[in-house]
Amino acid sequence: MLLSLLTARLDPYRRLIALVVLLQLIQSLATLYLPTLNAEIINNGVLRGDTGHVLTTGAVMLAVTVLQVVAAAAAVYCAARIAMGIGRDLRSTVFRHVQDLSVRDIGRFGASSLITRTTNDVQQVQTFSLLILTMLVAAPLMCVGGIAMALSQDVPLAMLLLLFVPVLALSVGLIVRRLPPVFRSMQERIDRVNRVMREQITGIRVIRAFVRDRHEQRRFAEANDALLEAGLRAGRLQTLMFPTVLIVWEIATVAIIWTGGHRLDSGSLQAGSIVAFLGYLTQILMSVMMGLFLMMHLPRAEVSAERVQEVLGTRPSVVPPAAPVHRLRGRGELRLRGVDFSYPGAEEPVLRSVDLTARPGRVTAVIGSTGSGKTTLLSLAARLFDATGGEVRIGEVDVRDLDPALLSRTVGLVAQKPYLFSGTVASNLRYGKPDATEEELWHALEVAQAADFVRRLGDGLDAPVSQGGANLSGGQRQRLAIARVLVARPDVYLFDDSFSALDNATDAALRRALAQETADATVVMVAQRVSTIRGADRIVVLDKGRVVGTGTHDELMRDNPTYREIVLSQLTEEEAA
Repeated sequence: MLLSLLTARLDPYRRLIALVVLLQLIQSLATLYLPTLNAEIINNGVLRGDTGHVLTTGAVMLAVTVLQVVAAAAAVYCAARIAMGIGRDLRSTVFRHVQDLSVRDIGRFGASSLITRTTNDVQQVQTFSLLILTMLVAAPLMCVGGIAMALSQDVPLAMLLLLFVPVLALSVGLIVRRLPPVFRSMQERIDRVNRVMREQITGIRVIRAFVRDRHEQRRFAEANDALLEAGLRAGRLQTLMFPTVLIVWEIATVAIIWTGGHRLDSGSLQAGSIVAFLGYLTQILMSVMMGLFLMMHLPRAEVSAERVQEVLGTRPSVVPPAAPVHRLRGRGELRLRGVDFSYPGAEEPVLRSVDLTARPGRVTAVIGSTGSGKTTLLSLAARLFDATGGEVRIGEVDVRDLDPALLSRTVGLVAQKPYLFSGTVASNLRYGKPDATEEELWHALEVAQAADFVRRLGDGLDAPVSQGGANLSGGQRQRLAIARVLVARPDVYLFDDSFSALDNATDAALRRALAQETADATVVMVAQRVSTIRGADRIVVLDKGRVVGTGTHDELMRDNPTYREIVLSQLTEEEAA
């Protein structure tokens, strides 16, 4: 999984990778040549008292060392650029793919998990990419080259290396095999910590209102301790690696020195050759340590790659049409015919055989008890979901055949929980129409009954808006969200209980202004308050996902028990009449 994820993103860096390999090759060859030069100085210079040979060979060693340092620094620089580029590309790919997923698809992962996968998991893959580029060429070349150069110095001593290297590889491999499940658990617990933190930050008012601070502290501590425990398990396994390597290698060093001492004493080996052999022994050890460091990061990177690929491999449940319609046929009439919708794995459908027609120039209201499917109905019209049965049409075209850009311009949805982005009032209002003029923005604010409070903010349209609109009240956020849709001027307006945070006077004024502004458009309005929708041209009553009545307020009060029950739960008989 990790290999396929990386190879798919290496094409743009092919030339730079070739340069890294070349630089690593130069660095490794220079490093391997140094112990031989050292042996040459000892055998032919120091032992013979030839100062000139020592100086000449020393100058060559210095030049080789400079070449090694320059090649190593250039290789690391180029490798870092490639790894950072891979991380950037992967984050962009994940982000773009998440943007294509439906609300239902995103809910399957959860916001906290998607954030972890886009940041922490991609970071693990990026770090491993850097390690591969800086070590994958150097480590095997240093190991194989070190053994070859050791063989050139003395074959019997080199046989000891061929004995100890497999022992070392086997002992490390046994430890590495146990790491992937531990790292998978770590990433899942990072998800949990992120989830708990997001809930506590978002719900801080609720926590303080119910004085649940200590409970939430304990909850975070449990998630944090679980992450600590997983980290300690991984750490304990990783700490076994270095002592294992050092123990095996120290035994190998003692064996080599003891054997080399006997051969030196018998005259079959020179002192410089033993020094060179120990130098190659150190280089082989360093290559093994590099390989070990790579293997320590491999299980976590593999787990992270699986989690990233799980997101990238998720096919959006709402897919763009193969042959999109770029021009709307017919007026902006919204029609639902025999629409069913069920969530995956749900026992009961949310909507069943829903028929609804909303025409331009008329206000169609939808009312029903909690859980009756009102919000889902509007989500189908905006194509946040696709109906599992029946069809949703705008004009004469099924929304599944419309070009997504055309659909977004045609349908304007004000969600039940309006969301504002960090920036300014103007940047939020221009979200659906980037080229909107200030006159258009102020007009939309006037209609949405938001102009007065925006002027009071001091900077007017340039007043800052924090993430989620946290520096504004619920009613202010709702009015800005309504103004944002009004700026875009769609053909179909969908209001999902968008007046719930407004007082009655503001609600009435806003509906009067909206009636004039949207006189030629199709308006579908979901509301809990009867006072908001009683003047609608047509009211649709939902109950358990079915349409159980349609008509005006007076008609439904007379003929529909469900609507009458909802009305009388909020108003008296006199007020309802």
